[in-house]
Amino acid sequence: MKIAVACDHGGLNLKRSLIAYLEKHGHQVEDFGTDSFDSCDYPDFALPAAEAVAEGRCERGIVVCSSGIGVSIVANKVPGVRCAHCHDVYCAKYTRYHNDANMLAFGEKVIGVGMMEEIVNAFLTSEYEGGERHDRRIAKIKAIEEKYSK
Repeated sequence: MKIAVACDHGGLNLKRSLIAYLEKHGHQVEDFGTDSFDSCDYPDFALPAAEAVAEGRCERGIVVCSSGIGVSIVANKVPGVRCAHCHDVYCAKYTRYHNDANMLAFGEKVIGVGMMEEIVNAFLTSEYEGGERHDRRIAKIKAIEEKYSK
């Protein structure tokens, strides 16, 4: 699977571990930066990663900052992206099962490498369940995007 990854300076250590984990498990990674601990602005990196997912250049995306909140807000501004801010395996599974989320957000200061690996595994191996109620809800999300993305 081709996966977009991005971080700011506050998520660089976790992003490096994430990339190693993804590559070890046979995934292709497109890294949108940053590669420096110098202070930077997370929208500059999360946005192009989210655009790559929305445009279909990458199947999924994972973005990292200190808390995971900022990068998730940015990613969710891109129509077609459903980015879930997850710090446990249950949420990672169910955001795929019920929301068909295509991006994941982490906070480096919130989780460690071991938990990150478990969450990523759950996110990448869980599939959307579909069904009338979930399809209906996702359609409503898409309608909101269309309404406000003019």
